Amino acid sequence: MVVNKTEVVKNGVGFGTALAIVISWSQHHSILWAIIHGVFSWLYVVYYAVTR
Repeated sequence: MVVNKTEVVKNGVGFGTALAIVISWSQHHSILWAIIHGVFSWLYVVYYAVTR
């Protein structure tokens, strides 16, 4: 079965979102913050990298 890259991105959580959620959880231990940061995805990842 051949999976189109576009289908994977549409149907799954993106790497940036997953990374943002993991970083947020490790920092805040809050599901609410993890969801909020997951929505912002790569913006939060870049913010975290710049401010660290």
